Amino acid sequence: MNGTKQPYDLPEDAVWFITGCSSGIGRALAEHVVSQNQRLVATARQISALSYLPNNSPNVLKLSLDVSSPTSIDAAVATALSRFHRLDVVVNNAGYAIYGDTENASLDTAHKLMETNFWGTVGLTTHAMRIMREQRPQGGVVMNVTSQGGRTAYQGHAFYHASKFAVEGFTESVSKEVLPKWNIHFCLIEPGGVKTGYVDKGMVMIPNHPAYGDDSPTRVLERYIKDPEMSKSWADAGKVAETMWEVVNEGGDIPLRVPLGPDAWAGLMAENEQQRKELEAGKERAIKVGNAGQAESIAFLINQK
Repeated sequence: MNGTKQPYDLPEDAVWFITGCSSGIGRALAEHVVSQNQRLVATARQISALSYLPNNSPNVLKLSLDVSSPTSIDAAVATALSRFHRLDVVVNNAGYAIYGDTENASLDTAHKLMETNFWGTVGLTTHAMRIMREQRPQGGVVMNVTSQGGRTAYQGHAFYHASKFAVEGFTESVSKEVLPKWNIHFCLIEPGGVKTGYVDKGMVMIPNHPAYGDDSPTRVLERYIKDPEMSKSWADAGKVAETMWEVVNEGGDIPLRVPLGPDAWAGLMAENEQQRKELEAGKERAIKVGNAGQAESIAFLINQK
């Protein structure tokens, strides 16, 4: 359950602030927002990557934004507010992956990934919470794009999964902190495979570790994700964007988590079933270390959702 109780109604003249609009889901969502005649703040590291958007529209603001830089985030938010005076939907979409043998990844490479995928999301989300609380009328939606990989993990993506798991936990926690009267909603978008060019452009490869041969689980998955035939069944970025729009625009409760794609749904269902089996198998072990009343105490926390 989301941290807010009331349904959300998207204003007709809503302002969308989207990161990572140079390609993929971010670009598709930016184009869809423009097609719906709503106001848009589109951001990318290089503003030239936003040339597909109109230059002279009063409803479109194009900004250069490096989400790994708090200074860049502050400046972009200030410029957006100066132009449109409010933010209704903030979409943290910018991100990338590193792939390969975790043993062989440099800590510098891992830190840079976390700065973009996690800390960039944190920085913009906290700005959004303040703005949505203080603006009139109050409220808005923060959509943080994780992936199926925000709740399930596969070989070769340890630091990517760490960043996405972190975004999921952060978002779920802050969704329970906001007061219902502020009308601030949170939504985690969890796509499976999407045709975005992500494998070619959005993934940094870790050099192979000599201890891991061609038959290692990471090499096997690498061959799968690089096979053009496999990606043909992945979701279309435009359909993902349209569904994100519908989640915000259809009225009613905003779900905290939205898996997108048959692979995402099936993968999460399988993960949930495996976790259920592990919980049942470990029940006796868990209970014997506890004390009377512990179950009641967690019930209190669960009821605070």
